[in-house]
Amino acid sequence: MRMRRLTILALLVALAVANRASAEAWVEKMFAEREHEFGTVARGADTIHRFPVKNIYKQDIELVSVRSSCGCTAPSLENKRLKTGDVGYVVASFNTRTFTGVHSATLTVTVQWDDNGVRRRGEAQVRVHGNVRSDVVFQPGAVKFDNVQQGTKIEQQVRVSYAGRSDWRVTDVRGATEDIEVELTETERYSNRVTYDLVVRMKESAPAGYFREQLVLVTSDARNPRIPLHVEGRVVPQISVAPEALMFGEVAYGEQVPKKILVRGPKPFKIVSLECADGCFQFKADDRVSERHIVEVVFAAKGQPGKVKQTIHIATDLGSGFAASLTAYATIVPAEESSDVIPGDSSAVSASGPAGQVAAQ
Repeated sequence: MRMRRLTILALLVALAVANRASAEAWVEKMFAEREHEFGTVARGADTIHRFPVKNIYKQDIELVSVRSSCGCTAPSLENKRLKTGDVGYVVASFNTRTFTGVHSATLTVTVQWDDNGVRRRGEAQVRVHGNVRSDVVFQPGAVKFDNVQQGTKIEQQVRVSYAGRSDWRVTDVRGATEDIEVELTETERYSNRVTYDLVVRMKESAPAGYFREQLVLVTSDARNPRIPLHVEGRVVPQISVAPEALMFGEVAYGEQVPKKILVRGPKPFKIVSLECADGCFQFKADDRVSERHIVEVVFAAKGQPGKVKQTIHIATDLGSGFAASLTAYATIVPAEESSDVIPGDSSAVSASGPAGQVAAQ
């Protein structure tokens, strides 16, 4: 009898392990990458990596929490609630101010989804590695251009300090794009200490939008010749649109729904075109020259039932650098339906995760 109980217990344990492994597998499928190497970085440098998490399932997914195995890496989550096709991020921030030397961390991410009113959870892990140099220090740790008006020239200075060999030098700075220029000046050299001032300039030609780049300082150190420096910022467009996202909600097949947007600029301009990839959107704009334009966007529900997501591009007579865009969302439902359920979606899923409910990508 005791042997029979032990056998049953072993089978239950094996089944639980198998179910957990299955749950982990469905979570891992949402990660395009699960490991990142920071390489050798300077002390004080802002060293951050974002692991994208894409919801490939028909059910909504929520990023619940993330924890780190090491204090050398601080984890966080961006865009936690993901509908089908949405992308969230597991953010790994390498602590280069407190830690030096070679370090690695495992980040454990917990996600959940709704199984007919029951919350089901699963986990996946991502890993980061890096080597924080104690002899090179950046002040500040990154170049950040926040909310810069398009067409503005701006610069920021980074102090690069080294303590070690007297013949250490920065021989080159690589990675600058056509919209970024750099200027390097050696300001101090005495005993075994060297200091450089690195000026990073963003040109007026920088396009609107968020950007994240990396400069690489090439040094005379044969063992670790390259040191990365992150450059990021947001260029605010001269032409703005309100709202930035246009939500039409559920629209029955065959119906048309109008909404209005406001297009503004710093000086008078004319809208020359409004375009999108799908013909289900129609536009009514004036042909005036003005700093403000009211545009009517009409959604015509004439496609197959399902979700619609389109980017609308707005061009002006000020040139290609003075354009704007917004995203429009809608859901086409059959004329007799008006529920929140995606047509054709099935609610029958396994407890180990939304297996079998992978959405078309």
